[in-house]
Amino acid sequence: MKLHIFIRRHKLITFFVLAFALSWLAWIPYVLSKQGLGVVPLDFPELLGTTQLLGVLPGAYLGPILSAFIVTAVAEGRPGLRRWTGRLLRWRVGWRWYVAVLLGVPVVLAVTTIPFTGAIAAPSATALAAYLPALVLQLLTTGLAEEPGWRDFALPHLQPRFGALRGTLVLGPLWGAWHLPLFLTEWGGWPHVQWETPLEFIAAATAFSFVMTWVFNRSGESLPVAMVLHTSVNNYFSVMWSDMFPGLGPQDTSRVLLVASAVVAVVIIALTRGRLGYRQEAIVTSTADGLRKVDSIAK
Repeated sequence: MKLHIFIRRHKLITFFVLAFALSWLAWIPYVLSKQGLGVVPLDFPELLGTTQLLGVLPGAYLGPILSAFIVTAVAEGRPGLRRWTGRLLRWRVGWRWYVAVLLGVPVVLAVTTIPFTGAIAAPSATALAAYLPALVLQLLTTGLAEEPGWRDFALPHLQPRFGALRGTLVLGPLWGAWHLPLFLTEWGGWPHVQWETPLEFIAAATAFSFVMTWVFNRSGESLPVAMVLHTSVNNYFSVMWSDMFPGLGPQDTSRVLLVASAVVAVVIIALTRGRLGYRQEAIVTSTADGLRKVDSIAK
């Protein structure tokens, strides 16, 4: 079977295999470097106070976004690329979505963290001043590298086939597992990472995916809103969380995100009866032999 025919028939499999392979291969130097396992004498330089921009970001850009572009271009051509980029540029949605995400994420995560430590402190002026600039940086790095693949490509292909609930159950664990090599680097707290931390992270990514799916669907498949939701979580933990909860460490972030996401996900699933804001409309057409064919499209 020719490669382009295989890609057209197996778009999701091709996307996930490419996303994992390209990212994991690109992360090998970082994993083996002094910021990882220390197998090779490679020392990644810091950029903006962290080695992660040079160690993690290249692999992130080579994974989900590039894989989505390749599969869409081969399997769906220009019409598919227009749909893909159209969701990426669909930022003109109700302003309430952006306000709800920007304010809701810090509030939910802060309230969820309080039982873990019993105390909360006000964020520093430095953290407050850095919050929005850091969020913009997160959007251009993490958000742009990941979400055109996970939410802009994978989710719209999973939902018509499996429905919103089962489609998210497929996407969430894969999204979380894609990060696994990074737990062997300073990104994941190596060498002090606990064995259960990657498992908690995958569980948190799965629970959070239900929230992401609902926001993506209800905002009219606006990828910018989904990107702001994703990066708001990262940004809060990176910029404000340690100021507000100095008694907790980086290993606690996955646990906090898991609890917060699970509670919100259960509420959303219950209120939407598992539809997560996704609607389908059946279209009945006639085939050449007179039989009826039923297709479903998202509305």
